[in-house]
Amino acid sequence: MRNFIIDTDTASDDAVALVMALRQPDIDVKAITVVAGNVPLDMGLQNALYTVELCGADTPVYAGCAKPLLRELETAQDVHGRDGLGDIGLHLRGRAPADGHAADALRDVIRAHAGDITLVTLGPLTNVALALLREPELARRVSHCWIMGGIGSGHGNVTPTAEFNIWVDPEAAKIVYESGMKMTMVGWDISWKHATFDAEQAAEIRQIGTPLAEFVIDIQATLTEFSMTENALPGFDLPDPITMAAAIDPSIAEYKDYRVDVTTGEGLARGITVVDVLGVSKRAPQMRVATSADRSAFVEMLKASVA
Repeated sequence: MRNFIIDTDTASDDAVALVMALRQPDIDVKAITVVAGNVPLDMGLQNALYTVELCGADTPVYAGCAKPLLRELETAQDVHGRDGLGDIGLHLRGRAPADGHAADALRDVIRAHAGDITLVTLGPLTNVALALLREPELARRVSHCWIMGGIGSGHGNVTPTAEFNIWVDPEAAKIVYESGMKMTMVGWDISWKHATFDAEQAAEIRQIGTPLAEFVIDIQATLTEFSMTENALPGFDLPDPITMAAAIDPSIAEYKDYRVDVTTGEGLARGITVVDVLGVSKRAPQMRVATSADRSAFVEMLKASVA
């Protein structure tokens, strides 16, 4: 069994990624830590707890930071729905998280499984940055950190040059990127190139006919409309699930090592992942960056997780 800990701002694509990990027979998800991002913290908690329950899992879910380190929270509820799961009428209230703060849970789980723990981040990096600020040594104890965030190549989805997760809390991202952890960044460019589903492709998954298959498609309702009207895509895309797929099976993607910096300015200078492709800064690479992915392998893993 491989030990995972997942940090998430649980909305519609995050929930699919959680399903993929929780249903993987050789992965033990030790904890799910929730951060504010796509939705406010309380809603992200309920969405994570609902997904864990739907999967029949008993993974503890911890509440983390309700806002970025230095900024006010800006959510993506216009993208994922007011409730984060497509506004399709799910019962998303009344479930209780585990006791304790997410940053403490991250510390405790990483300590307990030092050298044998994979960290997968699906939202803003506030919880992880807080844990590292409290205990920088944690960076050396994580076997690998997979980050859904930033852009390896191409355009952004919240500004012309920035991806949402990094943009929400760029100060936290900068701390994590400079922490010395072994890291792989799976940018939004990998998602829109290799993890977009048009109506026919979505129907193929839904027709598997299980409650999970219906869930992972139905919750994309508002994301589908946004992706088609605002992102010029033929349907919804799944950045968190394709990141999770790479964490589960790294051979699903191809990678290159780069120096990647995060800008912490304002306006167009906020939250850019500056990938030094040519090495012009003469600084050593600290980040592995996904450059492409095997869509067929990803889709097969997704189908297997909901079958």
